[in-house]
Amino acid sequence: MISIDTHIHTKYSHGKATPQEMYNAALEKGLKVFGFSEHSARPSGMDYPREYREHLAAHWDIYIEQVTALKNNNDGVTVLLGIEMDWMEGNEEFIRAELAKNSYDYVLCGIHFLENWGFDYTKADWESLKDDELTAIYEKYFNTMVTMARTGIFNTIAHPDIIKIFSCSYFSQWIATKEAQQLVTEALTAVRDAGMSMEISSAGIRKLCQEIYPCETVMGIASKLELPITFGSDAHSTMSVAYSFDKLEEYARRFGYTESVYFRNGKMHSRPF
Repeated sequence: MISIDTHIHTKYSHGKATPQEMYNAALEKGLKVFGFSEHSARPSGMDYPREYREHLAAHWDIYIEQVTALKNNNDGVTVLLGIEMDWMEGNEEFIRAELAKNSYDYVLCGIHFLENWGFDYTKADWESLKDDELTAIYEKYFNTMVTMARTGIFNTIAHPDIIKIFSCSYFSQWIATKEAQQLVTEALTAVRDAGMSMEISSAGIRKLCQEIYPCETVMGIASKLELPITFGSDAHSTMSVAYSFDKLEEYARRFGYTESVYFRNGKMHSRPF
């Protein structure tokens, strides 16, 4: 049984519940390691059409206080204070400055932006793209992952093939090619060599692509590389905590995994499932 969920959001960004309510849901699911990973700040210019930046900034200190308090629980649950930091190429100084403001157990890397395009916001952005344009976007995404990993800033790559979110059918064709697999191998090798883990996420099941992040081809490459894994629901509500973790466990075992990892005070720990 998976007992770790390290990807959790709250009402202080664009979630629906308080840290306490999310924690209560974790207790109900029998989780033993529960990591809060609220979204990071982003500089001006890195914007979604509908932003939560000001709301997040106004409540950040409250969020930190509430999660820190939950660390002192007597329920046998290890609560972790993490953050999902957006990787934004060219903004490494901003990223490091933001992370220096608090002591985090771990830093998830969320690649949501290519240059200043938040590519996971709306399907409409993808509808007119041709096959060669899609290929170029996928290649840019995984090249960006290499650059990110080599900074040494991050502990985990979250939802590693989120780039497929609005074009899953063509992504499946692309990932089957030798060239794509060579690129993904380079990206995941950089992740492994940086001492990072890869997230297996149930968020994709709830999205338009209706597929686990990452897909089977990426999982196969990760397994061959012996890349450590962790599990995340990317929950934004209590109903999504540990969402479909039975499916994630079966999926991971098919590729030879029997344990997952988490980071505490920046150090990797493993736990069987």
